[in-house]
Amino acid sequence: MDTSEPSPLHGATCLYAVYDPVAGRCRLASAGHPAPVLVRGAEDAGDVVKLQPGPPLGGGTEPFEPLELRLLPGDVLAFHSGPLTGHGQDTERDLRDLCDSARGAAHGTRPLLEVAEHLTARLRREQRPEDIALLLARVGRVPPGDTAFWELPAEPAQVARARSLAAGQLTDWGLDELAFTTEIIVSELVTNAVRYAGGPVGLRLTRHDRLVCEVTDPSQSQPYPRRARLSDEGGRGLFLVAQMTHRWGSRYHPGGKTI
Repeated sequence: MDTSEPSPLHGATCLYAVYDPVAGRCRLASAGHPAPVLVRGAEDAGDVVKLQPGPPLGGGTEPFEPLELRLLPGDVLAFHSGPLTGHGQDTERDLRDLCDSARGAAHGTRPLLEVAEHLTARLRREQRPEDIALLLARVGRVPPGDTAFWELPAEPAQVARARSLAAGQLTDWGLDELAFTTEIIVSELVTNAVRYAGGPVGLRLTRHDRLVCEVTDPSQSQPYPRRARLSDEGGRGLFLVAQMTHRWGSRYHPGGKTI
């Protein structure tokens, strides 16, 4: 008989944030992790985001409550590993230093890496029981002319229209060399949405340092690639997408998912 005491469960905290640089929306959810500091523009003093944390990963089954923020260009989010330090006045001082640095990043033009290094040096003024991790993010926006969006009904005939819309937009942007690959990706993703999810189907192209193609549908079922047999007429869509893109994935929202 094993009479040893059971080992205690160990968990981890996690803060997850997704920012849409086209719409300016940022969605956050916390698994027991401290919320970031947000500074809104040049006149804001900065404050901790009012985020309701859920249980740490591995520490419970309660749902995580997401929070959505509307951000403007120049806003700064300061994420940290937390707790930044010890107790009482030390914690208040550290939080004040974090707000000061985020405010300086929002008000000035100094590179964020320089601001983060300066803050880290301030936080290392005394020995601490844990390591510190910092991430400063200054919000930007994709210019309106660098994105295009269409909403399509869930009809098979719309697949050809989606290909045509995408190809026409790439011509307007001078990206004809990407048209062939993009048309195949759009065709596969819109076909899957029409066939398995219903409508409306959203198609968005965003031009920045690379081309991003997004298809949105009202289903929240998880897509996954599979290897089709030689005799199968379908089942190769996501496999083709994975082969033709730099990377692909999906994200979920109250109205469905985006691939």
